Amino acid sequence: MHIRTSLPHDTTHEDLWIPLPDQTLLYARVWRPLTDEPVPALLEYLPYRLTDWTAPRDHQRHPWYAGHGYASVRVDIRGHGNSEGMPGDEYSATELADGVAVVNWLAEQPWCNGKVGMFGISWGGFNSLQIAALAPEPLKAIVTVCSTDDRYDNDVHYMGGSVLAVDMHAWAATMLAFVSRPPDPLYVGPVWRDMWLKRLETVDPFIHTWLEHQTRDEYWRHGSVCEDYGAIEAAVLAVGGWHDPYRDTVLRLVEHLPADRVRGLIGPWSHQYPDRGLPPGPAIGFLQETLRWWDQHLKGADTGVMREPLLRAYVSDPHPPVTVYDTLPGRWVGEPAWPSPNVTTISYGLRGDPVPVRSPQHTGLDAGRFFPFGNDADLPPDQRDEDARSACFDFEVAEETWVLGRPRVRLRLTSQAPRGQVVARLCDVAPDGSSTLVTRGALNLSARHGREKDVPWTPGATEDVEFELNGIGHAFPPGHRLRVAVSSAYWPWIWPQPESAAGFTLDPAGSSLELPARARASEEPAIAFEEPEQYEPLGVNHPVTLDEPRPERLVVRDVARGEWRLEVDPRYGGTRVYPDGLEFTEDALETYTIQEGDPLSARTRSDWSIRLHRPDLPWETTIRTRSEITCDAESFLTSNEVVCAEGGEVVFHRTWEKRIPRTAG
Repeated sequence: MHIRTSLPHDTTHEDLWIPLPDQTLLYARVWRPLTDEPVPALLEYLPYRLTDWTAPRDHQRHPWYAGHGYASVRVDIRGHGNSEGMPGDEYSATELADGVAVVNWLAEQPWCNGKVGMFGISWGGFNSLQIAALAPEPLKAIVTVCSTDDRYDNDVHYMGGSVLAVDMHAWAATMLAFVSRPPDPLYVGPVWRDMWLKRLETVDPFIHTWLEHQTRDEYWRHGSVCEDYGAIEAAVLAVGGWHDPYRDTVLRLVEHLPADRVRGLIGPWSHQYPDRGLPPGPAIGFLQETLRWWDQHLKGADTGVMREPLLRAYVSDPHPPVTVYDTLPGRWVGEPAWPSPNVTTISYGLRGDPVPVRSPQHTGLDAGRFFPFGNDADLPPDQRDEDARSACFDFEVAEETWVLGRPRVRLRLTSQAPRGQVVARLCDVAPDGSSTLVTRGALNLSARHGREKDVPWTPGATEDVEFELNGIGHAFPPGHRLRVAVSSAYWPWIWPQPESAAGFTLDPAGSSLELPARARASEEPAIAFEEPEQYEPLGVNHPVTLDEPRPERLVVRDVARGEWRLEVDPRYGGTRVYPDGLEFTEDALETYTIQEGDPLSARTRSDWSIRLHRPDLPWETTIRTRSEITCDAESFLTSNEVVCAEGGEVVFHRTWEKRIPRTAG
């Protein structure tokens, strides 16, 4: 990592308020080059608090962009951080309209030349795409990292039409804690308390809305740019990682957007910017790569970025099944189009007699983290235990086979239950028997005719179903085995259907795997990146505490009860002290419990505590939240609690108890 302290331009920065049409003021931080010439503006627009939570990451890139001739702007969304207004649901019409207003306001500033770009990772990548689909005239280019074009089937809520227990729950709980944090009096003054209490009165847990929409209805179509790719007029650089759940969006964007306005980049990365050096690597000079994009589309320079292959993707070499890799060996390949002429489909027919698949309900505990962030326990361990709870079909690899794209399975199933789910995993089995997860996919059986439909299975009927697995770039070496593992459960990723213990019967005679095999060229076009570069660190201190660290992922088995519990510490940041004096402490624990024979025993819980303290004011606030989901055959039962205190005195306490009918879920 090269840390830059000197840049082509000297810079300045200021905090300011951006007025919206309804007179609400959004809090912003602007870094600008010291020049008399107006420059393009770059916008990152998030709910994650620019004065503390994302401040270290912001400081790596916004000053860097300013030093290369851009006004780089970070804005807190309405109702979050220090911005005025009330918080709303993610990607609401209000959020997107506010974003359009911010883009137009930036273009009108005397230091801006009228051209604007947007960028962001995850939430910021989402709304960059969504605002681009609204096509404000000044918005000429975006860089969207780890984002989705399909809010229903490629986000944290549903997968293959099934409820994503692991992250629908965890992210709703996280946002409940996040939205309950107060504005900072150092930046907004004495009005912080009134702002905070008014916000808290409007809070409603996201989980209520998300569980009330169990099929792909109008709620999910809003903000899903896959509904109309043609609405996007800005140039799009789409970036993802093979260990990020959103990587398939990159493949769809390069397929559906005009080739003269899109480029795709997929590396081996987790849910992180590719320059940060967090595992798995290799990291790249991502800021330099985006600078080529901005200079091309906002300054009219020919940087050669549009002569790059339409898709640059990383094909990983085989690797042992461990939960963290500093660097994954492999190579970059370039595709001139997508679907690529270099990729052909190899079909593998499953073999054997019909087999009953009745996976124990704890199948999936070795799935790894849904959102890997580069932590030590993020990735799936050896899959042999999971394989033993699944129906497995192996194929010998006679010659090295590169896979690039989305595998597809076709399965002939007979089910005695009206509802259930099927999960397929593709594994790389080494000669020593170790099983490395390559990719996976899931299907809610009632969504087999479309995610917008809920069609129960006729008990006893036999049907052919098909679904895609997540995209991947992976090389299977000769002497290994390619394994297809099929299960009827995958907890806690997939919330089990009431009748899922009955499983199904799989007939191999009507079942197959279709593998997107990428041709192995003797000479690949050279694809190279500069070494990672960032601006100097913000200078946040992380005090050492006396507490023993919890395991990141802990599995506990109650043998007598047949109960399994997974405890997850997401490790978002712990305790840190910022240069402006703020002491920020957060702690979270997620718990997922199930009995191996009872799908109705599924339970999730998330506990959060956050403390914000300024000794010099003095000022201290604490937030504690608890979120739980249980179920019976007819309903999901959600329970949420928020307790907020100032100086040790409780100023807000509210609980929500809600029963939500199970329809497709």
